[in-house]
Amino acid sequence: MGIYAIMIVFFVVSFLVGQQLRAKFAKYSQVSLPKGLSGKEVAELMLSRHGLADVRVISVAGQLTDHYNPVDKTVNLSTEVFNGRSVAAAAVAAHECGHAIQHAQGYAFLQLRSSLVPVVSIASRYVQWVLLAGVVLLQTFPAILLIGVVMLALTTLFSFVTLPVELDASRRALAWLSSSGLIYGESADNARDALKWAALTYVVAALGSLATLLYYLGILNGNDD
Repeated sequence: MGIYAIMIVFFVVSFLVGQQLRAKFAKYSQVSLPKGLSGKEVAELMLSRHGLADVRVISVAGQLTDHYNPVDKTVNLSTEVFNGRSVAAAAVAAHECGHAIQHAQGYAFLQLRSSLVPVVSIASRYVQWVLLAGVVLLQTFPAILLIGVVMLALTTLFSFVTLPVELDASRRALAWLSSSGLIYGESADNARDALKWAALTYVVAALGSLATLLYYLGILNGNDD
């Protein structure tokens, strides 16, 4: 199978995993959290138990837009998670708090990812245009494609560094939710399943980025099969 075909496969797999993640979130959003806390309350309790009084929990628009911002120390939860009292809301809220705990404890991979953000944000903004120009002008100015490949390599590195960050945050979330008694039995299995599919989106994204990098490396080396 050529690298171009592999890229198509990853595109399809990425779409299917994303659809499955949305389906899982919708399913577990209908499963009530045994203790009945909202995502906001779960997040605030988890942060409090870890002594992170300087981290705020706020609501943001959109679906699956949940994230932790290390710059202003905020756990940003989508409206559905912020107000939701489901297993899905608790899992997502705890996961984002896992990032806040990583930040407070100086988790190495999070620090590495944060150090890459400035250069990767610039690279990801222009990489497609540089690659396009590099392919068009390959015979005349091959250095342009080389620059594009280097930029793509940086974004690919960022994708792979993100993997342990996300997996560790989920591990922390599940461990705390279980030890605190907020989930148990079937609800624990549901939370684990929801976070597993969320993690898979990052795995597919990283592998897809690697496939794209190999594709352009093939063009640069004169083999675009």
